[in-house]
Amino acid sequence: MKQNGETYNNFRIAVPTEFKNIFSHFYCAENKSNETITKTLLPSYQTIFIFNFGTKALFNSKQNTQIEMDKCLVLGTIRKAFQYSLPPQSKILVANFKDDAFYRFFGNISLANHSPIHPDELLDENCFTSLWYELEKNDNAEGQVNYILEFCKSYLQPRDKIAEQLINFKGQSLNPIKAIAIDNEQTKRNIQIKQKKYFGYSVKEINRYKRFLKAIEYIENIASKASKEDWFTIINNCGYYDQSQLIKDFKHYLNLSPTKYLKFQQDICNPIH
Repeated sequence: MKQNGETYNNFRIAVPTEFKNIFSHFYCAENKSNETITKTLLPSYQTIFIFNFGTKALFNSKQNTQIEMDKCLVLGTIRKAFQYSLPPQSKILVANFKDDAFYRFFGNISLANHSPIHPDELLDENCFTSLWYELEKNDNAEGQVNYILEFCKSYLQPRDKIAEQLINFKGQSLNPIKAIAIDNEQTKRNIQIKQKKYFGYSVKEINRYKRFLKAIEYIENIASKASKEDWFTIINNCGYYDQSQLIKDFKHYLNLSPTKYLKFQQDICNPIH
């Protein structure tokens, strides 16, 4: 748990083994200070489900407009960084869906525009608003997470066999789309469509993101050791062609240069760690 003068708390909550293929983790942040705290969330290529308690938190959209987080909010696959603000006396609890878990809950519902949406609008019923009222009765974040885990069991659908193969594919030197298409006697196009449907992103997209994430890990390691940055080592070890390609990825995902990320790193929330 991280604390700031005993007024701002944020921490991760691990999930039981039974739910390891559904949620990567839960995240809780609470602002008990007298000032609004603004953070930047790194892209995670996950869909996230936010429960808001207390004062309404604020989400800064890619159109540079502020959106109040009501009781519940779903954000489609997080491809780029965004800012969120926690006013005094606000608290959020975030569920981070893993792999195809969002599809297994909500079915073939497109979040192509990646716009914030209330989850009840996805199902045309108010079950998640009802869930919020139950969660509000419990101030303990771990207790809230346990309630969510029990609640979700009845909604979860079995994993598709193609999704299972895509998740567990280990052939590093092979193209997963081509290999799985051959194994299942399907066209590459069919597997590409299923990849996008189940996960919300293409293999090409996620490979680019993994390369960027590896660079982030190198930079964070530099910061933790107070070492001088060695951009050429990062470029070589993370699979970039040159420095301009590295900078392009940082601009794409964060709208920051690698140097500025290193400078402002303490204000950025990394959902992977």
